[in-house]
Amino acid sequence: MKGVLLVNLGSPDSPTPKDVKKYLGEFLMDERVIDVPKWARTLLVKGIILNTRPKVSAKAYSKIWWEEGSPLIVLSERLENKLKKEVEVPIALAMRYGSMTIKKGLQNLVDLGVDEVLIIPLYPQFAMATTETILELSKELIDKFFPNLNLSNLPPFYNDPDYIKVLSSTIKASLEGKKYEHLLFSYHGIPERHIRKSDITKSHCKIDKSCCITPSEAHKYCYKHQCLEVTRLVGEELGLNKSTYSTSFQSRLGFDPWLRPYTDRTIERLGKEGTKSMAIVTPAFVSDCLETLEEIAMEGEEIFHEVGGKYFTTIPCLNDNPDWVSLLAKWIKEWSSQ
Repeated sequence: MKGVLLVNLGSPDSPTPKDVKKYLGEFLMDERVIDVPKWARTLLVKGIILNTRPKVSAKAYSKIWWEEGSPLIVLSERLENKLKKEVEVPIALAMRYGSMTIKKGLQNLVDLGVDEVLIIPLYPQFAMATTETILELSKELIDKFFPNLNLSNLPPFYNDPDYIKVLSSTIKASLEGKKYEHLLFSYHGIPERHIRKSDITKSHCKIDKSCCITPSEAHKYCYKHQCLEVTRLVGEELGLNKSTYSTSFQSRLGFDPWLRPYTDRTIERLGKEGTKSMAIVTPAFVSDCLETLEEIAMEGEEIFHEVGGKYFTTIPCLNDNPDWVSLLAKWIKEWSSQ
């Protein structure tokens, strides 16, 4: 029997410093998130970050927490439930970090009689800290606990024409009747070294203005290229003037170089240059979460108003949008019929 495991990032169990500390500890100790030697990662995470960050992050989570729980979890569950009505194969949901573990998700499917599972990382683009860490952990768990389970995965869908149409239509619908002079595509940032580490050619990715638009096998695993492609393809689909939209990267951590331009500085620059109305979309996420609801919709808007901006529109993620559900169902049906 075939079955599907949806996997998203995860969330603390509650917006308390204790639960946030536990969650951040698991997340930041992942060698594909902070990819330095274990002794250095331990020193940084357990010696510094976990002694200062949990209280700050807990306060941020408290601002966006829903009655039902973590927005990312609630929205992922809504997606799961709607998807179950569209397909005949068993569907389970898991998180890479937190209490809704991938092991529990796989066990749920095995208990239903599944012996062939399709892992769907809920990320349009490939990155070490998202798709790769999900797939590598899944393989380890299957080898150790579920040796009779066959594994396949949905590849990154950043340039899938149907995905681009669904994303574009949600952006268009969200902007209906709204004022905006500039549309900013903000993607989650990653350290520049992650781009170089993921370069299978070991020579193409120079993180300059040309390598992402020069055809290469490296693009199969290049997060920056894939983000820029989403922006380009959506811009073409919506017929946008190139001067009215751009790309930036958010959520940087630490002092190493991360992908640029940075979202907060881009918002600030646009406002200082006289932009009075802007909209922002976050296509690295399919579900709204701390990074979209607090960092962008709250902090981003505050920055924009502080420098003279007036109208700030945050475009929701795909969440459980019916067209997005239908597209996922289509991909699952194509896989299950093979």
